[in-house]
Amino acid sequence: MDVDPHKTAVVLIEYQNDFTTEGGALHDAVKGVMGETGMLENSRKVVDEARTAGATIIHAPISFAPGYGELGDPDKVYGILKGVIDSNAFVKGTWGVEICDQMAPAEDDIVVEGKRGLDAFATTNLDFVLRSREIETVVLGGFLTNCCVESTMRSAYEKGYDVITLTDCTAATSPEEQSSATTKDYPMFSLPMTSDQVVDTLRSAAAVTDSSRGY
Repeated sequence: MDVDPHKTAVVLIEYQNDFTTEGGALHDAVKGVMGETGMLENSRKVVDEARTAGATIIHAPISFAPGYGELGDPDKVYGILKGVIDSNAFVKGTWGVEICDQMAPAEDDIVVEGKRGLDAFATTNLDFVLRSREIETVVLGGFLTNCCVESTMRSAYEKGYDVITLTDCTAATSPEEQSSATTKDYPMFSLPMTSDQVVDTLRSAAAVTDSSRGY
């Protein structure tokens, strides 16, 4: 896969305190895999390199009004979103919904609003932002590996983007789910890569791009 940093976007899914940080509503469910993958440190490394290379950084947090009215009758909600309601996670105006300090948006980053479900494209202007910036390659990291990251990966693939999934910048609620998603599902709809591989790719591509532009 050819990568032009200036036509690449790193999409960071739900790096919010309720997932990332001790005391977060869902942190206990993911901290084991977070520790195994080193996802926060690896994600920070990728973002720093991507910014230097000229890539676009996009944050895709999820949020709900108190009471989760956006989801309709709470008694009829099931699956992963029922878990969000039961844990009182990602409520607007709370500490838990905020993007964690390690991944705080920089001035030139983009934060897409309106994510209420699994696919970061579904209820946001993410696709509009990507196409407006003539993005060709989408690099994905975040939570959950087998849920929102995977859903967004599938949509990006079907929309015609070149998709890279960051295997060590994601976390699920168990090692089994993490492994199954990254080794079985990701290769069907993306090019799975480690953070080091993406950093090396961005550095090499930036050097070629700068050389061709006479920098």
